Amino acid sequence: MSSKKPSKKIEKLPMSYKKTLSESDREELITSLEARFAANTVLHQGITWDDVRARLEKSDRLWSIMAMEDSGGEPDIVGYDSATGEFAVFDCSPETPERKHICYDPEGLARREKKGVFPAGSALGLAEAMGIELLTEEDYRYLQSLAPFDQKTSSWLSTPDAIRDKGGAIFGDRRYDHVFIYHNGADSFYGARGFRGKVRI
Repeated sequence: MSSKKPSKKIEKLPMSYKKTLSESDREELITSLEARFAANTVLHQGITWDDVRARLEKSDRLWSIMAMEDSGGEPDIVGYDSATGEFAVFDCSPETPERKHICYDPEGLARREKKGVFPAGSALGLAEAMGIELLTEEDYRYLQSLAPFDQKTSSWLSTPDAIRDKGGAIFGDRRYDHVFIYHNGADSFYGARGFRGKVRI
């Protein structure tokens, strides 16, 4: 799909998200996060839900977590920074979230569109709209050390400038029970590739 115009139109992904949540939306999100936290203890050993909830209730980043939730990311707690008191929230869906058919960044998207091919968006553009950051290679390997992810799909990752300046971008997946980091042109896009993001609370 990366080199030819798709046979059917790809629906554009949203580039704006509601930044103010109602009280009922906040409680519904926190309830969902609590259920997921309890079901995936391997991701956050040594962290208690009461501590997480206390941070969530004070956080101004719930809208970003809601955006992760609404786009199939299944956000969950994966770490704690004792220096800042912050918890790390990653997209933890078993396969890459439903933000697919996307180039790496707006520049790659513009280049593709100039050729008459119209992906659904870009990973960096969507992440900015959601108020989150792409996982780095280090983040991705850490997540994969906790449990297997992307066994059928792949995820764009935050790309070092030295690679992006030459037109490339990196992505990761898990095959044969090993984690692989690859490269593509930043303007490439595939139906099985999205991106994983993170936010701190």
